[in-house]
Amino acid sequence: MSRRARAEQPRGPGGDDAAGRVLTLPNLISFVRLLGVPLFLWLFLVVEADVAAIVVLAIGGTSDWVDGWIARRLGQVSRLGELLDPLADRLYILATLLAFTAREVVPWPFTAALLARELLLLGSLAVLRRHGYGPPPVHYVGKTATFLLLAAFPVLLLAAATTSVTATTAAAIGWGLAWWGLVLYWVAGAMYVVQAARLVRAARRGVAA
Repeated sequence: MSRRARAEQPRGPGGDDAAGRVLTLPNLISFVRLLGVPLFLWLFLVVEADVAAIVVLAIGGTSDWVDGWIARRLGQVSRLGELLDPLADRLYILATLLAFTAREVVPWPFTAALLARELLLLGSLAVLRRHGYGPPPVHYVGKTATFLLLAAFPVLLLAAATTSVTATTAAAIGWGLAWWGLVLYWVAGAMYVVQAARLVRAARRGVAA
């Protein structure tokens, strides 16, 4: 079996049939999460309905955990789901960051730090693809970082939309979550780069042999 075939081979409970499914409940949740991205941008940037935008962000962050739990619980882990879930996570994070930066909810250095990590990961994925490997499996550190960021965003928006004690408390909680999320996001990125480097070295040794 080629490296590409091994990298793209379906995984998860239920064997090949489960891994190849498209119409599953977890995938449906992921599709709905994707639709939530443009809805959030419209609410936050066009009509400036901050309360509704907070609700959309909160649902998007919560459903990130729900779809994975349902997939494992029902044995509906699929290759499509493994691709959709991190895609939805990244779109939520990037869309929220750009929207928050545009309305000055978060400073641009914070946004730049997260975008730099995404560029690093895209470069690693391009290198892996060139050597016949698919995307690496999502690490729990990366999932934890994503959870912290998705939890921080609605809290930061709440801080920006309110005043007095509520705003101060929400800002403290939100930025605590956000900075921990940023640190773990970079830790996960470094782990992916190390994993990619090992795979590339192994591929080159195989060619040389």
